[in-house]
Amino acid sequence: MVDGVVTWGYVLPFFLSNFIANLYGYFMNMKTTFRGKGSRSGLVTYLMILSLLILFSTWLQGWITARLSATTFAALGRTIAASAAGLVQVAVLFPLEKYVLFKKE
Repeated sequence: MVDGVVTWGYVLPFFLSNFIANLYGYFMNMKTTFRGKGSRSGLVTYLMILSLLILFSTWLQGWITARLSATTFAALGRTIAASAAGLVQVAVLFPLEKYVLFKKE
């Protein structure tokens, strides 16, 4: 991020690392956590939602960091922003996996 603006130098590594980690999490959750069966269409849906969610999380982190940079929380800005982005991802992905993709019949 440069002056609160998200750049490709930040987006690309964050996107790739987050994408790979969540893709691994998808298969682990399918097999161990929810003991469900995935479908090809479910995986495609997951990947599309995941891509949009990562881009939104990246924007959210930049926005929060920029807002906190002029406050007494400036030193914790990136930590707070990363935590908020992680919470948003969990709030979207967990219900998606539990109640839509791997729901028990």
